[in-house]
Amino acid sequence: MIPKDRGTNRKPSFPGAREQTQCRFCRNGVKYIDYKDIETLAKLLTSRGKIYSRKRSGNCAGCQRKAKTAIKRARYMALLPFTA
Repeated sequence: MIPKDRGTNRKPSFPGAREQTQCRFCRNGVKYIDYKDIETLAKLLTSRGKIYSRKRSGNCAGCQRKAKTAIKRARYMALLPFTA
């Protein structure tokens, strides 16, 4: 016999119904990602110096683009390595 409340605790299965979360920059209300903030930018890099993907870092699209620009500026200014 199947219980009547089966499936009531499930999340909606249609596309676009996933739980909305904010990235670390949106949560803190950051408008500009500073290239001189090495501690924050280092969290977005692998040990080899590659930039983590959006899926891995948890950033939204806009913040990922801002972070990419900041990392590249920091690399040009020799604050971050190009490779490790």
